[in-house]
Amino acid sequence: MKTDLSALWNNYKEHAQLEARDELIIHYAPMVKYVANRLAINLSSLVEVDELISYGIEGLMDAIEKFDPARNIKFETYAITRIRGSMIDGLRSMDWVPISVRQKSKELEKTYLQLESRLGRTATDQEVAEELGISQQDLAVLLKEVAATTIISLDDYFPGDEGEDKRRRIVEMMEDENAVNALEMVEIQEIKSLLASSISKLPEKEKTVIYLYYYEGLTLKEIGLTLNLSESRISQLHTKAVLRLRGSLSKKKHLVT
Repeated sequence: MKTDLSALWNNYKEHAQLEARDELIIHYAPMVKYVANRLAINLSSLVEVDELISYGIEGLMDAIEKFDPARNIKFETYAITRIRGSMIDGLRSMDWVPISVRQKSKELEKTYLQLESRLGRTATDQEVAEELGISQQDLAVLLKEVAATTIISLDDYFPGDEGEDKRRRIVEMMEDENAVNALEMVEIQEIKSLLASSISKLPEKEKTVIYLYYYEGLTLKEIGLTLNLSESRISQLHTKAVLRLRGSLSKKKHLVT
């Protein structure tokens, strides 16, 4: 029997029926598992998928509570961003990435930026390794180690006026038409243009991974099957792509994470 979503939304939003809310949670719950599996692209053994699902359920409940069916926004799009954000907030609260790993990630990002600025093109693994004074094997190990720092989407946050703690997710500003002024919207469009330009300059395989992961919504395993590559190789390509993008967007870094 097909679920009458319109009736459920109406019963919850207009009549505050908790049974309707619970049915909405059950109906949309598969999205939480989907987002958790995708977010786990680089987490390996650092965190259990069940933990992500737990955080994600909180995000789903919050999305159902705050969603306005009268607005011309698809719930799935709105909810997935909130579910993912809730998972990321949960990870941050765990302080799950050691400071030393974050430092290595920043140093690697800086190396990509400086080297590629000097070369005027994307750098090969051999060139990056030589720049760091390490072997390509050591570079592969380093990329695997810092992979967990690249899970946060480049457009998850829009800056507030008082630094990182005041940042808001773009989706949160969709709730109130007055929440975003014209200047901020121009800034968002500028970031999108910069991001698109930076993605277009990535090596072909990295570009494909970014497209399949962020635009087509494929999982790590699905991308591997599509490109006939191992999951670990896809993870490495994703990590390198994000490091390159963060480097190339460094002039706007306070806007993208």
